[in-house]
Amino acid sequence: MAVRIRLRRMGKTKRPFYRVVVADQRSPRDGRFIENIGRYHPLDDPSVIEIDEERALHWLRVGAQPSNTVKVLMTKTGIWEKFAGSKGEGTTEKGTKAAAKAS
Repeated sequence: MAVRIRLRRMGKTKRPFYRVVVADQRSPRDGRFIENIGRYHPLDDPSVIEIDEERALHWLRVGAQPSNTVKVLMTKTGIWEKFAGSKGEGTTEKGTKAAAKAS
């Protein structure tokens, strides 16, 4: 089962707000979801972005893929950097071999 972290649109016409949910990739945008982990209100000034950091990191570590918009929201809140830092994204095999040859 492919799991995604994405937005679920709610609210009324021309007054949207979104919930950040973890859902099966095959389910409809506003359909069934596994867990609600946050909210996003783009019309407020400033925009409200609230994502449960602990749950978001848990789902990212077990393989959930964020949508492009959710990835931007996670970057703004600092969650994506924590995930990338814990994953060791900055060091690749080539980078470690090159560093070993240089020393």
